[in-house]
Amino acid sequence: MDTKLTLNVDSELVQKAKSYAKDKGRSLSDLVETYFKALTHRKAISDNELTPKVRSLHGSFKVPQNFDYKKELSDQLTNKYL
Repeated sequence: MDTKLTLNVDSELVQKAKSYAKDKGRSLSDLVETYFKALTHRKAISDNELTPKVRSLHGSFKVPQNFDYKKELSDQLTNKYL
């Protein structure tokens, strides 16, 4: 169930965030929700294990429910080497 949340944020930052969300084809609410999920994720990944670049990308991509990593990897390797 979704709940409405009111935040006080600098107006210039809100405009930049809205522009960013639009460029990515996502809603601002979706970006904030994804960020909150990343912050509260139970399986904490040690920041020492991630490079700064990877850390900045953490939580920025949603994988479809039916995504089969092994099949995708197999297909890509098959295309690469055949």
